[in-house]
Amino acid sequence: MAEDIEKFKYKIDYDFNNKALLKEALTHRSFTVENNLPYDNQRLEFLGDAVLQILLTEFLYLRYTEEDEGAMTKMRSAMVQQEALAKLARKLELGKFMYAGKGEIESGGDDRDSTLSDLFESFIGAYYLDAGFEKVREFVKNLMSEAFPEPDKLLPGLNPKGTLQEYTQKRWGITPEYEVICVTGPDHNPSYQVGVAVNGRIKAEGSASNRKQAESQAARNALIQIAESDSSLKGMF
Repeated sequence: MAEDIEKFKYKIDYDFNNKALLKEALTHRSFTVENNLPYDNQRLEFLGDAVLQILLTEFLYLRYTEEDEGAMTKMRSAMVQQEALAKLARKLELGKFMYAGKGEIESGGDDRDSTLSDLFESFIGAYYLDAGFEKVREFVKNLMSEAFPEPDKLLPGLNPKGTLQEYTQKRWGITPEYEVICVTGPDHNPSYQVGVAVNGRIKAEGSASNRKQAESQAARNALIQIAESDSSLKGMF
């Protein structure tokens, strides 16, 4: 069961004027289907995605005065990728306040990267509508500065599979092997569990709503393991 959304104001230091809007932002489609509601958070997710794009564009433009368009575009892509937004959602504990169906909760949806990243976008959309552009701009700026103090270091994380393969080939002369461990959840919202192994040296797993993203997450987790003993990768994943 979701936490009382009244407590959420303490997480963000802001009390929504329109509580119904906040509830909509925190309502997963599975909860809508189970309870026959006329709304879910997908429209707000669409809005939040656009709001984040303009806010991060401005954030990077002002911070990296010497970088060209291509470099800033890559950094923005890194900051809005699924894993990055899920990290922000966990920082705010959004999963605890999410209204989700029983099956979604039982399958771990309240801590799934794909679900949490969507939830963060819908929350930003609602925050924008309730508080206005200036308030949400300050919130996102502070949150991003704290979570990602050096956005340029996120760039290797844009393609963790490619980064892992390049690293393992260079260091050991081998390539990673991926395997689907299981697929759970309903057909409309599956969860893929994928494992990656590097010649028995490194083993890691990842989960996502499709195989490609799950492989990417597994590669990222493998790189995190490697970074524990290789300082050249520290802070990148």
